[in-house]
Amino acid sequence: MTVDKQQRTNTPFARVGRNEFGYSIKQVDHFLTRAHAFYTAEDSGQKTVTSHDVRTVSFDPAKGGYQALAVDAALDRLEDVFAQRERDQLVSGQGEEAWLLQIGRISSVLRARLHRGDGERFRRPKRRVRSYCVEEVDGLCRELLAYFEENKPMSVDIVRRAVFAPAVGAEGYEESQVDAFLDRVVELMASID
Repeated sequence: MTVDKQQRTNTPFARVGRNEFGYSIKQVDHFLTRAHAFYTAEDSGQKTVTSHDVRTVSFDPAKGGYQALAVDAALDRLEDVFAQRERDQLVSGQGEEAWLLQIGRISSVLRARLHRGDGERFRRPKRRVRSYCVEEVDGLCRELLAYFEENKPMSVDIVRRAVFAPAVGAEGYEESQVDAFLDRVVELMASID
């Protein structure tokens, strides 16, 4: 991957070469400007940006755009900041018990799925659509169970960066269900770390 030296100046992220695809500069800059404006606003007139918004934002590919890894790393840090802020706001507004109840509810739902047996944690698609490798997803789930119940150290970035080999149909777990579950895991881990 080549990066023009001149492109690195006056931009928050390194850019890919002119003929390579990165993230749309305009979209990234717009989202980060909106997130910064919300975070620094003293009144609530700014459009709300949540840790969930940061975690699920996506950008179109664009030639000469920002390097995806650099933007993703910045978004991970931003998500952590927003999650911490949301936790602090909940605690200051409703007390620590409200936060603990929220964490307890999310944790209970996640643990129930994690306690299912290997091969039974998620739906199997009926049609011949793409799905995730069951063994790889179950392996991550076992690691998560050890994190939640045995206090084994685990970085939220392991979950954020999880990539599974593809499967087809009932040979794998339904992608959308696994993705939604992992999204909740990241939400929980970011709020308690």
